Amino acid sequence: MSTPIISVVVPAYNIEAYIAAALSSLESQSFSNFEVLVIDDGSSDRTAELVRSFSDRDSRFKLLQKSNGGLSSARNYGIRQAKGEYIALLDGDDVYGSEKLANHVARLRSSPQIGVVYSASQAIRDDGTPTFMRLSGKPIKRDPLAALLCKNFIGHGSNAMFRRSIFDEVGEFDETLRSCEDVDFWLRIAATKKWDFQREPKIHSFYRVRPSGLSFDVQEMKASQLRVIIAACKRDPELVESILPTAYAYMNRYLARLSLTAGDVQSARRYIDCALAANRTIFFQDPRSLLTLISVYLAPLSQLAIRSSLGLVETEVSN
Repeated sequence: MSTPIISVVVPAYNIEAYIAAALSSLESQSFSNFEVLVIDDGSSDRTAELVRSFSDRDSRFKLLQKSNGGLSSARNYGIRQAKGEYIALLDGDDVYGSEKLANHVARLRSSPQIGVVYSASQAIRDDGTPTFMRLSGKPIKRDPLAALLCKNFIGHGSNAMFRRSIFDEVGEFDETLRSCEDVDFWLRIAATKKWDFQREPKIHSFYRVRPSGLSFDVQEMKASQLRVIIAACKRDPELVESILPTAYAYMNRYLARLSLTAGDVQSARRYIDCALAANRTIFFQDPRSLLTLISVYLAPLSQLAIRSSLGLVETEVSN
């Protein structure tokens, strides 16, 4: 096989129920010059066996195995061995639309200033059924650094494709962060002031919301987000300090949404109050923030709507 243009890096840890769908979505890509590096991060289930069923019939698929080190560790491990000019990230329980790679390669080739490409995306249920939840990916500010400090417009870890050279330039994913490691990586790219982030408004990524993923350590999430914001402030204090109140407002709004989804209404209301104190204007300027505010104050009705959309109410009734 010729040198691949794209290296798709797929971290995988105990996801035997989902990995075949992720890899099948890569087999279905209209763009075919890629390699797939599946990093089995110490799985104890049949994940590796299922990956081998793909690598045995298609040389583009490769299984890499290591001891468990977490998501960032697995991504770094794969990218270090990648041969492609471009890196695409796909978590092992998510899927791509068939035009994902073709669309993003074309955009990266269209301008040397474009460093990162991503698309709108849609949430799917545990069984793969689409939900009404969609992420447009539209930044709330023109400056990508300022926008990322407020909201991760890329949305999730299965959405971006970027130039391999950027990884060498800004460094690896921070393996000491237990969450927000992707935002930290995008912020370091934005801080260089030399790379554009390009959005494709069509949906090409589908991220799976699993029941096990609805249990959040919100305090750990908060600690990671604060670390990421402080690091960004040290890199560019003039810009970041001016936007800190807004960044903290969005951070607390996000923590409120996580708390609400996890069923902790009391914490959700506390975080919403913190967001209002930091910068209440976000609730007038950003529809998703306003929706979060309303959802928190309408709990538990909004919780029922969220869980119903994810197909969890039926499951709970049947159990």
